Amino acid sequence: MAEAPVVVAVAITGSVPRKKDNPAVPISVAEQIESTHEAFEAGATLAHIHVRNDDETPSSDPDRFAAVQEGLRRHCPGMIVQFSTGGRGRDPSQRGLSLRHRPDMASLSTGSVNFPSIVYENHATLVTDLATQMKDFGVRPEIEIFDLSHLHGAKRLVEAGLMDARPHVQFVMGVQNAMPAEAHLLDILLAELRRVLPEATWTAAGIGRNQAVVMDWALARGADAVRTGLEDNIRVTKDRLAASNAELVGLAAESVARHGRRVATPAQARALLRLAA
Repeated sequence: MAEAPVVVAVAITGSVPRKKDNPAVPISVAEQIESTHEAFEAGATLAHIHVRNDDETPSSDPDRFAAVQEGLRRHCPGMIVQFSTGGRGRDPSQRGLSLRHRPDMASLSTGSVNFPSIVYENHATLVTDLATQMKDFGVRPEIEIFDLSHLHGAKRLVEAGLMDARPHVQFVMGVQNAMPAEAHLLDILLAELRRVLPEATWTAAGIGRNQAVVMDWALARGADAVRTGLEDNIRVTKDRLAASNAELVGLAAESVARHGRRVATPAQARALLRLAA
């Protein structure tokens, strides 16, 4: 595993942080393209995209997703574009509208979970519908795991023929009211992943102050990817806001190096996640 390449994913915006929280959060299409380009130059090879309305609220506007994708494909050659189908602040019927623009990947949550102020609802019919659209449009899913049962939701999609047996899986740790950021829980999840989806690639995302420690846990366990970005964490330290997504990517690259690994090139990232060059 030494020197094995690691995909650095950057979640640039998300649904929650606003300019008042950190002025570096990119909201407009132009800001998102510029921020991602900086992160790409710092080593990120996968961009996880949410879009916002002009008032900073979450949007499902497929034209905005398409405009960000067009900019990234022009300015960040080879970078993996991943659209969010996440649910905070979005009508369930609209969460898959952007998939027709055929991004490389899209996030897919396979079960519901408590968030700080809402239930993040992913009922079985919605999950099946989103997975079906991804298959139809040739979009590779990244399975978001907020609870152990969600791994079995992913396995059911494989058994139904809606995705292959080698998905990319992300464990999300540190969301208030959901899965705590604890190393022994990651070990439990990994053991179950290897039992039910042994061919999967995987990563783990730590939310807020958990970002750096979860990244270290993942790298120590041979993760295929790490995730950083202003969606999950707006700070570098308790007392200092992150200057940009690129700064957070730079810190992730340093963590990768400390673990004797190297940051994947775009071509290596695509090969690792079984995407076309």
